[in-house]
Amino acid sequence: MDNKEIRRLPLKTVIIIIVLILAGIGVFILLKTLKQDKMTEILATLGHSNIKKIEVINKLSVEDKETRYKSKVYKVRFYDNDTNKTCTGFILMGRYNKYTKDFDCK
Repeated sequence: MDNKEIRRLPLKTVIIIIVLILAGIGVFILLKTLKQDKMTEILATLGHSNIKKIEVINKLSVEDKETRYKSKVYKVRFYDNDTNKTCTGFILMGRYNKYTKDFDCK
């Protein structure tokens, strides 16, 4: 009863697990990069064209109580090279792809 047999995973299974993990990491990095690029384009239309170190902190779905229209709010942080300040704030994506900003730059 003290002899416990240890069964190893087959090499093919280990390779499949490693490939799936690497694919998951790759998709995560791709989605993060695409979200940052989208925010860079939106910030350029809002007047912040010379930025770096952009970070999308989170994305929330919100609903207007009166109109029942659902929109998205992004919380972003970036460094503005023109003003030499770090800005943190919100971008509201409203109807017809209109964007509203609320930033605090320090």
